Amino acid sequence: MPPSECSCIRQSMGPANIFAALHRAVEDASRAMLFTVTILDRNRRLARRVYSSNPTDYPVTGIKPVSANAWTAQVIDRGEVFVANSTAEFAPYFADHALINALGCEAALNIPISADGKVVGTVNVLGARDIFTEDRVAALNQVVADYRAALVTAFDKVSMENRV
Repeated sequence: MPPSECSCIRQSMGPANIFAALHRAVEDASRAMLFTVTILDRNRRLARRVYSSNPTDYPVTGIKPVSANAWTAQVIDRGEVFVANSTAEFAPYFADHALINALGCEAALNIPISADGKVVGTVNVLGARDIFTEDRVAALNQVVADYRAALVTAFDKVSMENRV
């Protein structure tokens, strides 16, 4: 199927199906242990997890404030990918780093999703220490780029208050 046709099909899917399809594609491109998708309300500086590969430990509930720190400046404000191949690299920004480690994850990758020049959400991939090589990051960036239009459409259908 041509890429443009795949994109049209994805955009017609519901948000939960788009997130699940992206999750499968990310798993095919990596050895991810935890996969989540987060949407943002930039005006209120809030974030909400709308998909989780581990709903027991990382449920799709609740809204949390977006803290002002170096991670936020890089990912949310500048729209740059964040790569941390060790807990020490992400622990200063992730208050839940102990839980992340308890799940066997010691590396994190956050890929911003932009619409109209502003980050509206992130795709978050966690795995074993040193998993995010340059080649793997490039492959995951491409996978997410292939889903960008569908993700933006899905984000528009998901409220900050309602579950998908």
